[in-house]
Order: sequence, then structure tokens, then C-alpha cells
Amino acid sequence: MSKKPVFIVLTDTGTWFTRMIRLYTRAPLNHTSIAFDPELTEVYSFGRKRPGNPFVGGFVKEDFCGELFRDATCAIYRCDIDEDQYRRIQSSVRKFEREAHLYKYNLLGLFGVMFNIQVKRDYAFFCSQFVAFLFEQAGMPLVPKCSALTKPSDFAHAENLKLIYSGKLRDFIIQQRNYSTLELIDAAAPAMMSSARYYM
Repeated sequence: MSKKPVFIVLTDTGTWFTRMIRLYTRAPLNHTSIAFDPELTEVYSFGRKRPGNPFVGGFVKEDFCGELFRDATCAIYRCDIDEDQYRRIQSSVRKFEREAHLYKYNLLGLFGVMFNIQVKRDYAFFCSQFVAFLFEQAGMPLVPKCSALTKPSDFAHAENLKLIYSGKLRDFIIQQRNYSTLELIDAAAPAMMSSARYYM
């Protein structure tokens, strides 16, 4: 059975909120997102709905080229899953998109993690809980704990994830998009050659 890749992205944006989380976790990267393409244009998580306001949060499609992630450091992991699992995860994300107005950020759940207490609330997730939940729903949990207690750093030790990059997020995006452009040029090259005329 053919496999399809999804990407787990751990980031540190350097905001005061992530610095506060780091004081507890002692981990360098404290935000988790899921992406469906290597160029990281289709990325989802739970976080700020408005980049300048950390108190308005919920389900978001993230812009890794935006101001919030401009200077972010990251670790990017690839997970190859079968087509059925891929469809399940995408279907779950589409449901979150349709009902985005219902969802909020599970700040209480985040504090629950600190005391190893599950805090499950209707229509509320924090970032790593959301990503872990997607894989639970697809029948392939990535970490040996429930989603409500999953920290971003837990994904770094997941057996099914392969680290493919660590460094500045913007450098990875530039590299990937340049690579995609070169692929398009290479694919178009035979047609360009066949239609070319030489005046010599």
C-alpha cells in the first residue's frame, strides 16, 4: 500500500507566551503544527487567531511566512502514513475548518499538563493536543499518552516520526519553494525545447 507524507512542525516564535511555557517545559520548541505539504503552505494548529493578540485563540490555518513566524526556529518531522489514515486526518481537519467558529484555545488544559491532569473541554484544544488527537482519530497514536497530556517535546521522541530539518523556519521554506520551482522548470524544459526556434 502506498504511503503519503504529513509533517509535524515544532516551532519557537520567541513570544512572551512561548517563553512562559518554556520555563515549565525546559524544551526549546513549544508549539506544534501539522502540515500536508513539504512547502508548508497548508499548516494547521491551535494558536493565535490574531498575531498581535495572544488572548484570542482557537483553530487556525497558519501562515509560516507571516509576522508571527518571521524569526522562528523549528524542527520538522515527516510521518509516512497509508492513504486511509491520510484521508481520516484530512477529514478531521476539514471538520475543524467548517466548525472553526466553535473552537477555542484550551488554556486550562495547558495548565493541566503541568500537573499531569487531563482537562478535556468541548471544542477546546491546545496545539500539541490537537495534533495528537488527529492521529488518535486516525487509529495511529504517535505518543504513548492521551492527547490531553501531550507536550510538543513528546513528538521529538515519536518512533514514527523522522526528523528532516532543524533550524530557521524561513530558511527551510525558501529552500523548499526554490526546489519546487526548479522541479517545475525541469518538467517544462522538454516542451520549451521542442517549441524553441533557433535563428542562426
